[in-house]
Amino acid sequence: MSDMPSSIVIHEEGPREGFQIEPGPISSADKIRLIEALAETGLRAIQICSFVSARVVPSWADAEEVAAKVRTKAGVTYSSLWFNDKGLERALAFRDKLALSGAIALCASEAFTRKNLHRSHAENLEAMRKQTRLHVDKGVPVRSVGVMAAFGCNFQGDIAPAEVVRTVREGLAIGAECGVDVARLSLADTMGWATPPRIERVVGAVRSAWPDKEISLHLHDTRGMAVANAMAGLRMGVRRYDSTVGGLGGCPFAGQKGAAGNICTEELVMLCEEMGVETGVDLERLIEVGRMAEEIVGHPLPSELLHGGALNAFRRAAH
Repeated sequence: MSDMPSSIVIHEEGPREGFQIEPGPISSADKIRLIEALAETGLRAIQICSFVSARVVPSWADAEEVAAKVRTKAGVTYSSLWFNDKGLERALAFRDKLALSGAIALCASEAFTRKNLHRSHAENLEAMRKQTRLHVDKGVPVRSVGVMAAFGCNFQGDIAPAEVVRTVREGLAIGAECGVDVARLSLADTMGWATPPRIERVVGAVRSAWPDKEISLHLHDTRGMAVANAMAGLRMGVRRYDSTVGGLGGCPFAGQKGAAGNICTEELVMLCEEMGVETGVDLERLIEVGRMAEEIVGHPLPSELLHGGALNAFRRAAH
């Protein structure tokens, strides 16, 4: 327990990741309503939209409208996602409002690279070189190397920690070629293969190779292991986590229809509260926002805490 951090940083991805996978149309007004409510919970980093092809992800055809109309709150960082030159150009129109930051996004699974990006690993490396150079040319900082399927893949099976280390090394080499000193390594459990022992092995291998780099975890709850995996991450001193309110979202290209999305933000916050780890988030207010998200999407979300309620509320009632 000696590595347990005193506080963590939560990167809320519910609006972006959640709405991309919802089958029904979600109005721009409802997306904005959720983003603005999340900003009132104490969350300090919210990913609000994707500048992606409306043909591939039709639910984010209104990215410009959402970015333009959302009212920002002081002290909260708002970000977006893009995958190509056109998406970056769209995002650049909002650089006065959004904190634009690039990532060198790779995948430890060749099979998932082909399924998700329709190119080989080698082709993706070249695409990332080109994109990183473009980010540098446009003055967009490149702060992270991200590795998808870092713990396993529905199409390729188990992923060895050595493969993750190799993939990170390739990403860092691209950064070095482009004059970028990447500070953060993001490990994504894209298809929910992580378990606490896998977290320990992969995080341990990456940390041993680059002890000076910050590690962040992007956990999915596909098999109900996300909170256990977050606990394993906390015990290893990991301080950065991606999450989604209510468990919104999931990867639409993972080949697993109906799978749960990311770790629920409110469940991560409650875990940290019970462990004495500071998040800066008002849990009870966040639960109310999660219920709002359920109302917006029109169906139950995976989070048990939306229905069970915060322990502190019951503690107060018991006195």
